[in-house]
Amino acid sequence: MRKLYKNLNQSKEILVILMFSNLYKRIITSLLLITMLLIGLYYNDLSWKALVTIFLILCLYEFYNLLNKIHTNKFFIVILISLIGIYLYIFWFILVRVRIEFGEEAILVLLLSCIFSDIGGYIIGKLVGGPKLTNLSPNKTISGAVGSIFFTAVGTSFFLFFLNKIDINQITFEISITTFIWLILMSIYCQIGDLFVSYLKRKAKVKDTGNILPGHGGILDRVDGIIFAIPFGILSYFLLGLSL
Repeated sequence: MRKLYKNLNQSKEILVILMFSNLYKRIITSLLLITMLLIGLYYNDLSWKALVTIFLILCLYEFYNLLNKIHTNKFFIVILISLIGIYLYIFWFILVRVRIEFGEEAILVLLLSCIFSDIGGYIIGKLVGGPKLTNLSPNKTISGAVGSIFFTAVGTSFFLFFLNKIDINQITFEISITTFIWLILMSIYCQIGDLFVSYLKRKAKVKDTGNILPGHGGILDRVDGIIFAIPFGILSYFLLGLSL
């Protein structure tokens, strides 16, 4: 009995060490990604195009690996990966044009709305738990989905308020009911993108889309919601009659 108790304590200690080691990796990786994002975004047009191109090529590669594990029909894989490639090119074009037309801060608003969605889903989902959202991803809960929407609406609104306060003349975001509706849609789009990639991972029987990011997994694990939310989010923004 004493030996069993000792083994349990050792197991707990190892688990704690692994958790902190993984958290350390996640923090370092996140800081590096944020640094790369800000340098690429604010340095010049070429640096932004290059950064987005590299990330999307890696996304396409990870999509290919997932599909290769799911399907054996090579012709079908080529068709699917071609369609995904076209979509990612449209996504690339949108990110480049938005930066040129509306400035770097518009890109930050779009990205932060997705980041707040992920953070809200993770925190509220872990703290509250409760019924599962869907069978597509067993880790997703209804409480997490609500938390995603709440964090996106509140967190991004505070950032918009900050932008208005520092008086950046290039863009002007108005905080209104319509803006809140748009932010709710952004969160929903993010969650759909996350669920889609989670579904692919389940079909491929893998935990992560890759291992290029220590502590995070693959590029797709981090940007799955973003690549879905931004194109549809921009379309919704103008359909709702909002303007910059």
